[in-house]
Amino acid sequence: MSRIIFDTATSLNGWIADEDDSLAWLFAVEGGTSPDPEVLPTNAGVLVEGSTTYEWVLAESDILAHPEKWREFHGDRPTFVFTTRDLPVPEGADVRFVSGPVAAVLPEIRAAAGGTDIWVVGGGDLAGQFLDAGALDEIAVSVAPVLLTGGAPLLPRRAEADRLRLVSARAVGQFARLVYAVG
Repeated sequence: MSRIIFDTATSLNGWIADEDDSLAWLFAVEGGTSPDPEVLPTNAGVLVEGSTTYEWVLAESDILAHPEKWREFHGDRPTFVFTTRDLPVPEGADVRFVSGPVAAVLPEIRAAAGGTDIWVVGGGDLAGQFLDAGALDEIAVSVAPVLLTGGAPLLPRRAEADRLRLVSARAVGQFARLVYAVG
């Protein structure tokens, strides 16, 4: 059965994007532009993103003008984007727009995964919706040595210690890598 993993980077004080929805702070950290391959979900056959994350990815690398850049991160994997708006799709990309509660769309996402893992790329609120639905299996966070004054929170939900079990904690370059199992 597919595991659902929220894997992301965060500032030391818990922001995954700054007040301008930018990740420039992350890219300024050594290793921030190209994460160590050992920390990326290796068995992820499907990606899931919110519309803000999706639009940021398109704009950051000018992917609509350079659709070949889509493959650098997404590869051939289906990408589900939760949105209520009409958004553009890069040429050749397998993007599937969905809306509504996570629980209602989950069977379609699991079917596309075909037994591989599902990577919730972002944002934090979307990961929180997976948590609320009881569908999040793992939270993996690379904590950057950066403090931000605000922005998008890592995971805007409350989860007590009885739901989170530390699996590993280690240094990966300038990042602290934390992995928690969700119960």
